[in-house]
Amino acid sequence: MTPAPQLLTDPFLQLPTNTTVRVVWFTDFAGSQHTVTYGENLIKAAEANTTKLSRTREDQKSRVANQTQDSEIFKEPIRRLIWRHEAEVTELTPGVRVPYRVTSVREDGERVSSDIFTLAPTPKPGTPLKILLTSDHQLKPMTAANLQKVVETVGQVDGVWFAGDLVNVPDRASEWFDDNRGGALFPGLQGRANYEMEHQQVKTTYTGGQIIQHAPMFTSIGNHEVMGRFQKTGNLDNEFNDGIPREVALKLYGEKSLKDNSFNTVTYEEIFTLPESKTGGKTYYAVSFGDVRLVVLYITNMWRTPRLDPEVTGRYQEKKADLKYPKTWGYGQFIFEPITEGSKQYNWLKTELNSPEFKQAKYKVVMFHHPPHTLGDNIVPPYTNPVPIMEQDNDGNLKTLSYEYPKNADYIIRDVIPLLEAADVQFVLYGHSHLWNRFVSSSGMHFLETSNVGNSYGAAWGERKREVPKGYEKDYIEIGDPNGLEPVLPTIAPLLGEDGHPLPYIASNDITVFSIFDTGSGTISSYLFDTRKPDSEVLKFDEFKLKSS
Repeated sequence: MTPAPQLLTDPFLQLPTNTTVRVVWFTDFAGSQHTVTYGENLIKAAEANTTKLSRTREDQKSRVANQTQDSEIFKEPIRRLIWRHEAEVTELTPGVRVPYRVTSVREDGERVSSDIFTLAPTPKPGTPLKILLTSDHQLKPMTAANLQKVVETVGQVDGVWFAGDLVNVPDRASEWFDDNRGGALFPGLQGRANYEMEHQQVKTTYTGGQIIQHAPMFTSIGNHEVMGRFQKTGNLDNEFNDGIPREVALKLYGEKSLKDNSFNTVTYEEIFTLPESKTGGKTYYAVSFGDVRLVVLYITNMWRTPRLDPEVTGRYQEKKADLKYPKTWGYGQFIFEPITEGSKQYNWLKTELNSPEFKQAKYKVVMFHHPPHTLGDNIVPPYTNPVPIMEQDNDGNLKTLSYEYPKNADYIIRDVIPLLEAADVQFVLYGHSHLWNRFVSSSGMHFLETSNVGNSYGAAWGERKREVPKGYEKDYIEIGDPNGLEPVLPTIAPLLGEDGHPLPYIASNDITVFSIFDTGSGTISSYLFDTRKPDSEVLKFDEFKLKSS
């Protein structure tokens, strides 16, 4: 008996306009008659366009189907066939929710349908909205609990803003769809997760929240949306970590297959339908949503280890054994997409900040991945292109190759933030360091990092210092925010440190945090849930208000 067909994901909403919204879902069969039915009694229908994902694979490190240990089934990267279906639902009215469901027919004629959900077009200005602010899910231990508590606490949200790092390795299909540990991206955001947490021998299973079936999601690119040089052997972790700058790839390989030989966001861009800019496509864009103009930037770099062991390809050095072979170098924490003054993205941002849509918005919000202000570790070294320092012996052979990052050339602080300040941006959202903290500039611009869903790396506060190479402590700040702002203490119920004093952050592997932007009141509220106490209440611990334009 052939098992009944299943959808790989529930449907989810993308790219709403004033009268339309896209409905997207995935299957692991090509099938036919992929259709959305909608409206009263589901009497209207829209046919889907189907495409096949081109880069999704499974490998030795996948945890999918019956593979529970490395290389148990997959001995090398294997193409995984996944089909994406997208239909446009039209003739919608702002503020009116419409029921819908999707149906796919497998090649043998067997049909499979989703449950019935609701959709709506872009909300009009003046509509009060609840928007989930999140980032850095990456199959982390507390993600399913976090998303489940969102729905239990605030009910159905109207939108999701996701500040990057959706998964760990973007070409590993199971991380998006069906990792057998129960914490893949789509199941978590659709209430279909099955993630078990244990505390004091008590097991609790979390299912995530039914969120994106009803609410459109707008995402930004984090470093975990970017794959490195395309390989057909090895494993996907190695490929992910093998990015090099475009200009280096051009010299080493020529113009042919430049993306394959440097880095790419192919899978991310194939999965999502997002607003697009003329110069950046889906990688950076702007969108109006109710009273908000949301500007999404591509600000992230290659993550490398801060370790200085001779056998390490790191953020500050090349591996000693690789010095003769430039093709094997990592080139430090290079930046994927320029944002410096005069770059395409910078010029686009300047134009956007002067547009009527931006200027007339009640709330002006900017989202990207890399932090401008944080107590987290990933803000060091500064966000700038690495400057190579080469030491040679008397025969001209390379003895060492190290990298420095000039503090006065931090592109976010030097080039981007002054633009945002001048444009009266009220709020900047980002992630990357797996913690919660927030800041306010002297002009009143708010900064929030709300990315604590587990695997926290801690905060550079009190006795805990960042890893900084000896001799660089003056340039690469060990404690606090390197860019000069003091963190804001939570306004309602801060956690207390071991000394009994309130902490200006949450960096925990037990307590998870989410934030909600209520556009009706202009307030951004942050909530915590202690996973060690499954029956405990969700606690609102911080709230602040944006000034409307």
